Amino acid sequence: MTRKKVKLAFISNDSARKATFKKRKKGLMKKVSELSTLCGIESCAIVYSPYESQPDVWPDARGAGRVLAQFKRMPEMEQSKKMVDQESFIRNRIAKAADQLKKLHMDNREKEVTHLMYHCLTGKGLHCLALPDLNDIAWMLDHNLKEIYKRIEAIRMDHAPPERTQQQHLFAEWMGNPGDQMGGDEDIIVPFNDTNSHASTIWSNVIFP
Repeated sequence: MTRKKVKLAFISNDSARKATFKKRKKGLMKKVSELSTLCGIESCAIVYSPYESQPDVWPDARGAGRVLAQFKRMPEMEQSKKMVDQESFIRNRIAKAADQLKKLHMDNREKEVTHLMYHCLTGKGLHCLALPDLNDIAWMLDHNLKEIYKRIEAIRMDHAPPERTQQQHLFAEWMGNPGDQMGGDEDIIVPFNDTNSHASTIWSNVIFP
């Protein structure tokens, strides 16, 4: 059974907040101890709370002081290299989630355009499609045709006589040259729209009958 996801928000109830603090403080100290033992590193934990007059320290005051002294001897840039607060942590999580959402939008759009392309290839009309859909279908067809031509040429080269191999090899290099086809060694970026509100700039001048 999966655990219920905890909402990261301040617990307003005093008794519930105190109980959660004690439980999670114990778990935190245990994790620090396990990290130090399993990885063979020096670590410490210092926890202040409004419920106790003195902070909780692991492993002890002397061990924590040794780790802190070693930390302070490091250059300032190294000290803050991987340091985050709650705001920056949440900001990083939001940015990561936004990137994942964008990728999902692109993947879904690619599947949608592929479906529309097959729909059109069965003889169905294009009158019900918006301009962004037509632009993306045109790009998809062009891209697939190029891939088909490259595959056909590769098969021909495998079965070509020796005297024709060099000539076909040069032709294949021209067909597959990224500089001529896609502008360098960069990955292909599918010009799909995240929404259907704007036309793709690459195919903005395409005229369909």
